[in-house]
Amino acid sequence: MTKSSTPDYTQYAKNFIATFAPEILKGYLQEIDKWVSKGQWLSNPALAYTLVYMEECVKPKAMWDHLKPHMDNLIAHFIFPILCQSDEDIELFQTDPSEYLHRKLNYYEEVSAPDVAATNFLVALTKNRKKQTFSILTFVNGVVSKYEAAPDDQKLPREKEGALRMIGSLASVILGKKSPIADQVEYFFVRHVFPEFRSPHGFLRARACDTLEKFEQLDFQDPNNLMIIYRNILESMTDPELPVRVEAALALQPLIRHDIIRTSMQQNIPQIMQQLLKLANEVDVDALANVMEDFVEVFSAELTPFAVALSEQLRDTYMRIVGELLERNAAKGDDEYGDFLDDKSITALGVLQTIGTLILTLESTPDVLLHLETILMPVISITLENKLYDLYNEIFEIIDSCTFASKSISPTMWQAFELIHKTFKAGAELYLEDMLPALDNYVAYGSQMMVQNPAYLAAVVSMVEDIFRDEKVGGVDRICGCKLAETVMLNLRGGIDQYIPLFIELPMRVLDADEAKTKSYRIHLIEMVINAIYYNPVLSLQVLEAKGWTNKFFSAWFSNIDNFRRVHDKKLSIAAISSLLTLNAGDVPASVQQGWPRLLQGVTRLFQTLPAALKKSDFTFDDEDDEGDEDNDWDGEIEWTDQDETEGGPEGDVQDESAAYLDFLNKEKFGSFADDDEDDLDEESLLETPLDKIEPYGLFKHVFMGMYHPFSTHRNPLANYVTGLQQEQPQLYENLTKILNAEEQQVLQAVFHEADAKALAAANAEAAAAGIQTNGN
Repeated sequence: MTKSSTPDYTQYAKNFIATFAPEILKGYLQEIDKWVSKGQWLSNPALAYTLVYMEECVKPKAMWDHLKPHMDNLIAHFIFPILCQSDEDIELFQTDPSEYLHRKLNYYEEVSAPDVAATNFLVALTKNRKKQTFSILTFVNGVVSKYEAAPDDQKLPREKEGALRMIGSLASVILGKKSPIADQVEYFFVRHVFPEFRSPHGFLRARACDTLEKFEQLDFQDPNNLMIIYRNILESMTDPELPVRVEAALALQPLIRHDIIRTSMQQNIPQIMQQLLKLANEVDVDALANVMEDFVEVFSAELTPFAVALSEQLRDTYMRIVGELLERNAAKGDDEYGDFLDDKSITALGVLQTIGTLILTLESTPDVLLHLETILMPVISITLENKLYDLYNEIFEIIDSCTFASKSISPTMWQAFELIHKTFKAGAELYLEDMLPALDNYVAYGSQMMVQNPAYLAAVVSMVEDIFRDEKVGGVDRICGCKLAETVMLNLRGGIDQYIPLFIELPMRVLDADEAKTKSYRIHLIEMVINAIYYNPVLSLQVLEAKGWTNKFFSAWFSNIDNFRRVHDKKLSIAAISSLLTLNAGDVPASVQQGWPRLLQGVTRLFQTLPAALKKSDFTFDDEDDEGDEDNDWDGEIEWTDQDETEGGPEGDVQDESAAYLDFLNKEKFGSFADDDEDDLDEESLLETPLDKIEPYGLFKHVFMGMYHPFSTHRNPLANYVTGLQQEQPQLYENLTKILNAEEQQVLQAVFHEADAKALAAANAEAAAAGIQTNGN
C-alpha cells in the first residue's frame, strides 16, 4: 500500500472538524447540562462515550477552542462527581469488599465505565494542554481545603476521596520531567493525605494508600515523612477493612526503592510476608503476587531461614486457588473451559512466579532447595495432570529453576520429568518451547541417569521425533526440536550412536524437500546435522551417503556459512570441520572428495568473522538514560503567562500519534518486512552448552598439528611438523592446501598465533594460581 493508492480524506476531515464536530459537541454539552442539573438521567455508557468524544476534542485547535471555555464547569460539575464514590460503591465496600477491589483495581477492563473515561480524559487533557493542570489542581486544592476547615459533622468524605483520586490519576503528569509543581507534592501529602490514614471512613483510608502508590516516583525531601508513611502503611496492612489492607500492601511495594525504608523493612519482612500470604488467601488480587515476588527477590537473605515455611504456604495458596478453579470448570462443563484467564488463574500465575523467584534466591543452599522440590511436587502434578495450559509456562520455569539452581536432578525432579513427557504426549507438543530449558537441564545435569536409564533417553528422543513428524506444528516448534536434539548430542557424547541416523534423517527430509522457508529454521536444521558430524563424523557421513544426501548437505552448509552469525554457530561449525579434518581418506566419501578443500576455506571464513561475533555477544545496552515519560516533559510545551493563542502556537493543534503512525506506514516499503527470512538469530536465546567451554583457536591448531604448511615461515613452530595428513593422505592434503589464497593463509596464521597466545595466558593464569611466574618465551 502506498500513499498514492490510499484515498485522501484530509479535506473531509477538515470539513468535519470545521462544521459537524462543533455541533455534535454543542449537543453533548447541552445533555451534560441537563444531567448536572438533575434534569435527566444518563446511562453509564452514555456518560462514558460522551467523555470519549470530549477527549478527542482536546488535540485539534479548532475543537479545543470550543471546549476550553467550558473546562472549569466541566471539571467541577461533570468530571468530579463521576470520580467520586457512588452509593453503589459505598455499599460494595461494606457488603462485598472483594468485588469492590475488583472494580477499583481492574477498572480498565470496563470499556464503558464513566470513571475510566473521566480519568482518561483528565490524563489526555493535562498531557496535551498542560496549562489546564493548574485549574484542576486549584479545584482539588479547594475541595481538600474545604474538607480540612469543615467541622467533623459537616465534612464530605466522598468529595475528599474523589479529589485524591483525581490528583492520583495525574501523578505521572505532575511528576513529569521539569514539572514546576513537583516540589509542592510533599507538602500536599503531609497536609491532606497523611491525616486520612486515621479517617473513620474505610474508603478514605484505602484512597490514602492508593494515592501514595500512584505517586511512587515522588522523592521525599524529609526522611521523617518517609518513616511516617512506612509506619502508617504497616498499620494499614492490619486494618479491619479488606480494601484498606490490600491497597496498603500495594503501596508498600514501591517504597522499597527508598534506602531508609528498605533497611527498616529488613527486620519486619517475615511478618510482612505472612500478612501478604494471608491477604492472598482472603482475596484473589493478582497484584499481591507481584508484591510478594518483589519482596522475595529484594529480601532473599532475610527470607532464606523462612523459605521452607514460605514455600509451604505458597503451595497451599496455589492448591486452594486451583482447587476452586477446577471445581468451577467442572460445574461449567467442557464447553465453557476456554474462558479461563480470570482473576483466579491470574492470581495462581502470580503465586507460581513468586515460587519461581524464591527458588532462584536459594541457589547457594542446595539442601533447602531439595526440600522445596518435594514441597512443590503437588503444584507441578495438579497443573500438568489437569491440563491447565495457561499455567504451563510458569510450571516449566519452576522445574527449570529447581534443576538449574541445584545443577543436578533429584529423584523428585525425575518424577517431574516423567510428568513432562506424559504431558507432551497427551497433546502438549506445542509447549515444547516452554519445556525446552527444563529438558536441557535434564540432559545436561542428568546425563549419567540418561545413559543408565535408556527409557529416559528414548523419551527425550521421541519428543524430537514427534515434533518433526507432526503435521500441525510450524517452524518455531521444529526449531525447538533441533535445539533438544543438539543438547542430547553435545551432552551425551559416545552414548547415543543408535539415534544419529534419526537425528540426520529428520532435518534432511525437510531440507531435501526445500520446506524450510525462514533463515532461522534453515540454520537450525543444518546445525542439527552439523551436530551429528561433530558427535561422530564417520557414522554421520555413512548415513548421509547411504541416503544420497552428502552433496546436498555440504552445499547447504557452505552456501550458508555467512548466516552462521552467532558465536555458538561459528564454534559448532569450527568444531565439526575440525572433526572432519581428522578423518582418514578411506572415510571420506568419493562424492565429496573433490569439494573437500572447501572445508579449509569455510573454517577460514568462520575464524575471520569470529572476533566480531564475540564482541557483539559481549555488548550490552545501557538504557538508564531513557528513563522517564517523554510525554510528560514540561519543557518547551507552553509559556506560563497568559498570551494570545495562535494556530501552531502554545495552544494550537497537538500532534496526533495515530496520524504520525499512518504517515510512517505510508513511507515504509512493505516489501522489506514481507519475508522474515532476514530474522537474525539471537545470542541470548541460547541455552548453555558444552560448546561454551570449547576454545576454538586451540582446538583447530591441535587438529593441524600433524600438517606441514607451505606458507609457514621458519619462525613458525608448525614448520617442523611434516607428519600426519601429508604423509598418510598426500592427495587430500595437496587439494586442501593449494586452494587457499594469500589472505586465507594469513587468517590461518593469525588463528595459530591466537591459539598460542591463549595457551600462554591459560598457563600463566594456572601458574599464578599456584604462585609461580612463567617465562613468556
